Amino acid sequence: MDGIHDLGGMQGFGPVEVEPDEPVFHAPWEGRTFALAGAALGAGGFNTPMFRHAIERMEPGHYLTSSYYEHWLTAVTTLLVEAGMVSAGELPPGYPLSLPVRVGPADVPDGPDLAPSAGGFAAGDRVRVRDVRFAGHTRCPAYVRGRNGTVVSVGPSAPVPELEAHGGKRVPERTYTVRFEATELWGDGADHAGAVVLVDLYDRYLEGR
Repeated sequence: MDGIHDLGGMQGFGPVEVEPDEPVFHAPWEGRTFALAGAALGAGGFNTPMFRHAIERMEPGHYLTSSYYEHWLTAVTTLLVEAGMVSAGELPPGYPLSLPVRVGPADVPDGPDLAPSAGGFAAGDRVRVRDVRFAGHTRCPAYVRGRNGTVVSVGPSAPVPELEAHGGKRVPERTYTVRFEATELWGDGADHAGAVVLVDLYDRYLEGR
């Protein structure tokens, strides 16, 4: 999903702040939210891609001004309301829910041929990331789409997140670790000359060069 959550490579948000000796939870409610999320996801039969997509659907201003576990709380509450397990009337007035899902299972882009004879890619292969725009959940970062890279290694097959998030189907697909030159992603610049970025990507996101 091309949403406010996909901040990789974006400028203007300042450096990542590292908190020395950061506690696991900053307040007791965060620990309760962590436990509640696990219980609620299990009770509702929601998978991780559904949960992630509920976070991605947060209203942009709310996403940027809320904390990590507020994202969790919003997502879990949204899923429970959408499933009819909790009614909107049971929530405090003005409680912020995520925006509605915009796509269904039939809208998921087609993937590669997964027949046993399909070769896939191997370490050292040059690849380009397909520039596919999808209004639903995806694990393909926007900043690598349309960019060229090199397969570093072939990873294990894993369920396709788009299919899990939209319909709950668990269909395995090959994954790869792909190496990108920083200059390929963001152009020439003295601040990242010689730097590389490694991204794990599904087969469906790639095409040969």
